[in-house]
Amino acid sequence: MNSKERSIVIAILAAVFLLVAFDIMKDYQEGAVLEHVTLEGLIATLALFGIFYVLKDSFRVKKDLHRTEQEFSEFRKDAERWRSESRKFLEGLSSAIDLQLEKWSLTKAEKDVAFLLLKGLSSKEIAEIRNTAEKTVRVQATSIYAKSGISNRSELSAFFLEDLLVPQTLGNKE
Repeated sequence: MNSKERSIVIAILAAVFLLVAFDIMKDYQEGAVLEHVTLEGLIATLALFGIFYVLKDSFRVKKDLHRTEQEFSEFRKDAERWRSESRKFLEGLSSAIDLQLEKWSLTKAEKDVAFLLLKGLSSKEIAEIRNTAEKTVRVQATSIYAKSGISNRSELSAFFLEDLLVPQTLGNKE
């Protein structure tokens, strides 16, 4: 239930409570039967409980939202800190990849395609980004694999990432 809906429900329950309370006072002044006044009192009490229940839920939702916003803010700060700290390493990795692509004598277009393949984009996505036909991208990918001696996209990624992604426990064996 959103905030507007909660407000409407609270307003309706408050109106029910006030109308029933007013009716109880009138009935009491007119000497109504005790069972009738008691029943209306129960209805007024239920309306009040409804108001408190919806308000309690609203406060819980606001508290949860505030906590989630704080956690997200902390996550965003951690992500930005990681990006800042790793930027020099990422730039170095990018340069190293570029150097290897040069050693394979790839054309500029093939290098662009190679980087996009490493990012995990599909041939269709690469074609859209580069404003070329998907068939052109497949031909360029085939040329990249031939010049590098690599068979496919997975091997291309593994060529550059295999030694980077060693678990700490394996990388620190003595």
